[in-house]
Amino acid sequence: MGTGQLTIDLDAIAANWTALDALSGSGTETGAVVKANGYGLGAGRVARALAHAGARRFFVAQAEEGSAIRNALGRGPEIYVFSGHMRGDTDMLGDLELIPMLNSIDQLTRHLEALPQSPFGIQLDTGMNRLGMEPGEWTAVRDVAVPRKPRLIMSHLASADEPESPQNKAQVQLFRELTSGCGIPRSLGATGGILLGADYHFELTRPGIGLYGGLPFRDARQAVQLDLPVIQTGVVLKGESVGYNATWQAPVDTPTATVGAGYADGILRGLSGKLSLWADGVECPVLGRVSMDLIVADISGLSHEPRVLSLLCPEQGIDAVAAAADTIGYEILTALGPRYARRYSGRAG
Repeated sequence: MGTGQLTIDLDAIAANWTALDALSGSGTETGAVVKANGYGLGAGRVARALAHAGARRFFVAQAEEGSAIRNALGRGPEIYVFSGHMRGDTDMLGDLELIPMLNSIDQLTRHLEALPQSPFGIQLDTGMNRLGMEPGEWTAVRDVAVPRKPRLIMSHLASADEPESPQNKAQVQLFRELTSGCGIPRSLGATGGILLGADYHFELTRPGIGLYGGLPFRDARQAVQLDLPVIQTGVVLKGESVGYNATWQAPVDTPTATVGAGYADGILRGLSGKLSLWADGVECPVLGRVSMDLIVADISGLSHEPRVLSLLCPEQGIDAVAAAADTIGYEILTALGPRYARRYSGRAG
């Protein structure tokens, strides 16, 4: 094969959900965030694995994403849409029984006029300043919204991956004030919020990145392996260079392997000179620039010519790659390109 193979361990994803679910008490339900095509891993297969593990509430960013989840799970599980009720969403929300998290008075009005008998949720802005009703807006419409029994009231922590940030306590305090006495299930904590402890759990948590093996859930099982096919091997002689603009020059004769992947496949160009691939537990540093379709690696540490080199593997997870690129594991996962052959392992889903 000339394309890389991305192996997704559905049992690992299910086990991560179970582990995060166990961190909250019996009065807290655990949902699952499957937006961005299941963080790049295939929303339908991932959602089925999570449903098999016990998840009954799923979260997506857009109504269109909800369609894939509904097709995968059928009727029954609840699917929430973070972007709320946008213009043009009405038929999809109604036909697929999606639950919009209404973010403004305009969205609340639109929903109650267009789908008065359909469920909805409310999103509050407690400090992220991104989506959700401001406290003043919520105060103005609370007495209209609460009697209609929204399925959920939620907000989102801005600094949950920094446990010592004072913003966490400020947000949870404001969220409690805004929802006090409402009698509606509430959700504040995603993966980071779950790890902050019981004060952040409320009636529902909604883990995302932790399901897929990423920080801040340090106990997560790795869920992905990415193997890149070796197209050609050779020796770069002392003094010769590799790749565009000759950014690497061989100090000695160096055995190399060229693999079929590059920034078109989500391996960021900014990783040039910072990245390693792996084979049989041996590190193979990347030489020169990451180009669109090809990467060259030093295989002098190997005793044989490899058939594949791995980017994501037991020796190097998504967060190690992210650190090299000065980004986060979310970006590494969601950037994984469509050319990879995706293979699913495990019994879940």
